[in-house]
Amino acid sequence: MTLVRVLARPLLASSFVLTGIDRLRNTDATAAALRPTLDRITKAVPAAASATGNEQAVAKVLGTAHLGAAVLLGIGRFSRLSALVLVVTSTLNAVVEFNNADSSTSKARKERRNQLIKNLSLLGAVLLAAVDTNGRPSWAWRAEHFAEDARRNALALSHDTRKNIRKAEKAVRKTASEVTGS
Repeated sequence: MTLVRVLARPLLASSFVLTGIDRLRNTDATAAALRPTLDRITKAVPAAASATGNEQAVAKVLGTAHLGAAVLLGIGRFSRLSALVLVVTSTLNAVVEFNNADSSTSKARKERRNQLIKNLSLLGAVLLAAVDTNGRPSWAWRAEHFAEDARRNALALSHDTRKNIRKAEKAVRKTASEVTGS
């Protein structure tokens, strides 16, 4: 792992760790803030009503997922998966914070906008972390090259097989001509 990754991942994760801890410590406030967003989700997807019905449980699950993914990202374990989890939880957190922020005064609207920009910037950084392969080829690249190598090997094998068949045919003809005496 490069020095940049060793430093950048914990720095990026630190904000998410603190947010996850805050969400878990204040599940009542988090649940209250989540309620309008969960109601919108339930209206859009009625089948999600069983999952969105208990905002306390949703708040705890989101806080735990946020904290766990942030810690994993910070220590460099399952960093792509944990970054994807952070993308999902952070997007939801950004929406909830933006919808619940005060917008009654000019100063409050400016603060709301600044918070949204900060959340979107962190979301962009986590998206970059989600596609970071840590200097190794991605699974898609590996699969593509594995398939190409397998195709080449199969063609080479079939070429060798054809050569062996031709040799066997010549040997059979030679033996047959010797046996028949022609």
